Amino acid sequence: MSKIGRPRAPRRRYRSVHRLHYNTRKKHLPVVGEESAGGVIVKVEDGVGYAAIIARRNRHGHIEWCLPKGHIEIGEHIHDTAVREVFEETGIKGRVLAPLATIDYWFCGAGRYVHKIVHHFLLQATGGTIGVENDPDHEAESAAWIRLDELDSLLVYANERKVVARALELLHEP
Repeated sequence: MSKIGRPRAPRRRYRSVHRLHYNTRKKHLPVVGEESAGGVIVKVEDGVGYAAIIARRNRHGHIEWCLPKGHIEIGEHIHDTAVREVFEETGIKGRVLAPLATIDYWFCGAGRYVHKIVHHFLLQATGGTIGVENDPDHEAESAAWIRLDELDSLLVYANERKVVARALELLHEP
């Protein structure tokens, strides 16, 4: 009998098999929720806007520039967390001007599957000196003032670039 016209079982691609195996493994990891707050802290010098951002190492040891943020402590309001975390990670004191966005994402790490929610705020710098000396967790390796119009090219995460875009919209509103 000829093979032409005989139905054949669908072939699985490696990618599908890998995804199936990966999803199966995730089911066995404990799932935890984490909630953080931080944001875009800005200052204006000579008519130019700047934001303080931090550099930290990812799980692979590479430096990533990102917005300052951190865990909400028990009983702490998210506005207070944003101010505290920005100060701890950048050395810059600030006050909240407006909420920007709440983002959430999932990641695997340290033998667990994490659902992370991050509340971002627009903050105005009120004092302090840029640096990471106040970071109790020593996660931030460096902090720097970066021009607002250059942040898009430095920030690693697309969702943080969207948060900065929202901050720019608010700052340019009449």
